[in-house]
Amino acid sequence: MTYITPSVIVFDVNETLSDMSPLKARFVDVGAPAHLARIWFATLLRDGFALAAAGGSAKFAVIGSEILRGFLRDSALSRSLDDAVNHIMDGFGTLSVHPDIAEGIRALKSMEMRLFTFSNGSAQVAEALLAGAGLRNDFEDLLTVEDAPAWKPVRAAYDYAADVCGVQPADMLLVAVHPWDIHGAAQAGLRTAWLNRTTESYPDYFAAPDYTITSLGELATRLAHDPVRTTREN
Repeated sequence: MTYITPSVIVFDVNETLSDMSPLKARFVDVGAPAHLARIWFATLLRDGFALAAAGGSAKFAVIGSEILRGFLRDSALSRSLDDAVNHIMDGFGTLSVHPDIAEGIRALKSMEMRLFTFSNGSAQVAEALLAGAGLRNDFEDLLTVEDAPAWKPVRAAYDYAADVCGVQPADMLLVAVHPWDIHGAAQAGLRTAWLNRTTESYPDYFAAPDYTITSLGELATRLAHDPVRTTREN
């Protein structure tokens, strides 16, 4: 059996790199309950996936803003609906990376990996996030499904990323906290690393990740000592 290490590492952005917990405070700022943040984000993803499954697409911010309008209409807002929606959506540009990210990125960069982001959101959000963390120069490019045929986890999205990176899918490894993203990437032929910062179990109905890590710093060590097999074993 021959072993290889992927040459390209692709990172999901929302929740994988970014700590989205401060968005809860933005809901409270406008007079809405904090727990609505998680429900709203899940609904945003659901509708984005539904559009993708039906062969359509819309920008993350467009879907998110429209869903917010519906969610916030039942809250006793402290400002106008337009201002409330803008305040919450603007929060994406102020997020910080998780504490484990900087060390992990630099460890992977020291292995001469090519690093990219690939988000269902905008490249501008990824730009602000990485620039704020002093990590922008560690990434070769910031990819978004806005330039792809479909949202992740549709296969065409990962094929687009591989084409832009100039490699075969098997030469790429996706890092994500979302099992649906891991599954989609695996089905498209990418290697995968599930970043599990919680105590949750990985769903059995999705393709299993090649690596399960609890912090990004673990990935460089795992790649150095346990390279991914060129073919998956049963």
